[in-house]
Amino acid sequence: MADDIINRVANSKLITFDLEDYYPEGERVLFDIKDWLFEEIVLKEKDFRSHVEQHDWSQYQDKYVAITCSSDAIIPAWAFMIVSIALEPYTKYNITGNLEDLETALYQSIIANLDISDFSDKPIIIKGCSKKPVPLKAYSMITNKLKPVVKSIMFGEACSNVPLFKRK
Repeated sequence: MADDIINRVANSKLITFDLEDYYPEGERVLFDIKDWLFEEIVLKEKDFRSHVEQHDWSQYQDKYVAITCSSDAIIPAWAFMIVSIALEPYTKYNITGNLEDLETALYQSIIANLDISDFSDKPIIIKGCSKKPVPLKAYSMITNKLKPVVKSIMFGEACSNVPLFKRK
């Protein structure tokens, strides 16, 4: 056969948007305050503040930290706030919650600050597979951000996609 194979995907105006490209590099750490509680259940303010003052916070330099308590203790909001304040000079970012909450908060910030003007009136495919832990919620966030400006949104790969939205 003398016919050349034409890559129609490469020649199309379709733009692939990969959330993995926006993944912030850096170590993620779960900081559990459970060990600073009396019998892992009761927060004694004086003891807790002492732990905060004596802790080596520099070990969290340039890391992303999720502050949590894995015991069933009732922890006042101010306790997480004190830990957050102590971490702030060292971390890239910290949040109260688990590691999934951390990833979601990171992507929420990234997507909120994303300039999408280059995607105006263009067909977009949001890539589905990822090697990095892109949170499921990030897909809805980017879809909501893109929808007002794009021509269409699809999900998956160019060769096998799921149409999600097409402006009329």
